[in-house]
Amino acid sequence: MSPQIAGVLQLLALIAALALAYRPLGDYMARVYSSERHYRPEKWIYKAIGANPSAEMRWPAYLRGVLAFSAVSVLFLYALQRLQGVLPGSLGFQSIDPDQAFNTAASFVANTNWQSYYGEQAMGHVVQTGGLAVQNFVSAAVGMAVAVALVRGFARSRTGELGNFWADLVRGTVRVLLPIAVIGAIVLVACGAIQNFAGIHEVGRFMGGTQQWNGGAVASQEVIKELGTNGGGYFNANSAHPFENPTPFSNLFEIFLILVIPFAMTRTFGRMVGNLRQGYAILATMATIWIGFTALMMWTEFAHHGPALQAAGGAMEGKESRFGVGASAIFSVATTLTSTGAVNSFHSSYTGLGGGIQLLGMQLGEIAPGGVGSGLYGMLIMAIIAVFIAGLMVGRTPEYLGKKIGTRQIKFAACYILITPALVLGFTAAAMALPTPPHSMLNSGAHGFSEVLYAYTSGANNNGSAFAGLNADTQWFNSTIGIAMLLGRFLPMVFVLALAGSLAEQKPVPETAGTLRTDKPLYTGLLVGTILIVTGLTYFPALALGPLAEGLAS
Repeated sequence: MSPQIAGVLQLLALIAALALAYRPLGDYMARVYSSERHYRPEKWIYKAIGANPSAEMRWPAYLRGVLAFSAVSVLFLYALQRLQGVLPGSLGFQSIDPDQAFNTAASFVANTNWQSYYGEQAMGHVVQTGGLAVQNFVSAAVGMAVAVALVRGFARSRTGELGNFWADLVRGTVRVLLPIAVIGAIVLVACGAIQNFAGIHEVGRFMGGTQQWNGGAVASQEVIKELGTNGGGYFNANSAHPFENPTPFSNLFEIFLILVIPFAMTRTFGRMVGNLRQGYAILATMATIWIGFTALMMWTEFAHHGPALQAAGGAMEGKESRFGVGASAIFSVATTLTSTGAVNSFHSSYTGLGGGIQLLGMQLGEIAPGGVGSGLYGMLIMAIIAVFIAGLMVGRTPEYLGKKIGTRQIKFAACYILITPALVLGFTAAAMALPTPPHSMLNSGAHGFSEVLYAYTSGANNNGSAFAGLNADTQWFNSTIGIAMLLGRFLPMVFVLALAGSLAEQKPVPETAGTLRTDKPLYTGLLVGTILIVTGLTYFPALALGPLAEGLAS
């Protein structure tokens, strides 16, 4: 079987698995977030934190809950890293330096999981399991809670109440993420991923020296790393490491975990607003972009030139031989079109145009299907922009799901889409203009510029993957990427929740003959075009200096 056919068959198998999970998982999440019942373990949690899960919140109170919980999480994870040297289970590792501890704390709380350290050489069991793995759950649950709050804004009328953040956080963790993670961890252990608390031990001699590995609760962290679209690996090689991702089946299973909740949340959205066709329209938009990007990535990596690449069956540099070009391309697109950041191959070694596809996937806002929660609310923001543009074309007030999109709503949406590009382009320009940061670039020219652009794109979009030729473990990059991750995560949430509150206060607008049908293929095409044009106009100059210049020159 040729590598191209193998890649296509894996893609088809993945689509079939996602289709099978779409309806039951989407409906289940809609029931979870609409239920008024509280399970006993949840009540214990509410009592411990002093929260009343039945109290409805307006958007400022909901936002305060998001920010307060996240701020405490940053402080806790920072302190845990700084105290690692005196904690049991540290495997003899020293405490983490202040700038790197800040960067890592910001990274995992922001659902970015950017890593400027070697996991197996820096973090002990307590930090990995009690700190990083915990944040993999709760940071994902925060994103899901904000998405559900926006959906309630569309579904409710004549009220500013969006639900209860603490109830949404706990339910997302206990009822959605935790059960799937338990099952997924068992599957990964069966595939060969390790799950233990072993210390550092020698595994043999190589080239006259010894080789050492440390164990860990890898399978349980790996599954929530993918399921929660987090991405931080237990080992520096991430999902290319055989302890994390042992077989081609585990590789496909991990891609499934990355995509299943973001895609299924479109069903949750349709169910909660009472119109499944609206959810299908959002799903079609996400799927169109995802399949298109996957096809382009496979084409660029298989379109090889020269006898060496032809003999290898594609551009194999930086890719695991047990996965090959096809599976690596599918994984790469899945991780950069979501806020995952996990990698099973070396992104910096992809072809110039392949690296450009990875960058563009993140620069779209990671909305196809995006991260858990963040993908849905990002796509709904773009849906509002598309409706507004359509309204300008025909000269009538735009409406979406029975809500008028007026000046206030479009200002919130515009602020949302402007924040991330401002962070990415501003920090990239500063890094290239100052004398010291460019010294961290392994490569010069277009590829070196792409390394820096990729780092800030990944950080501000809460992705976490990297063109690893950049030495990001410096005070400049640890600090500025940490700031970009926090601002890129929480500033957009401010405008999402403000928009949700303004929508919930409106009364429904009756549908007329002039209402744009947002559940039809015509609107799906308009939405796809709006996403690509807005992103293209914003990032094209930067892409032209980096991956496009590199790809055209090769």
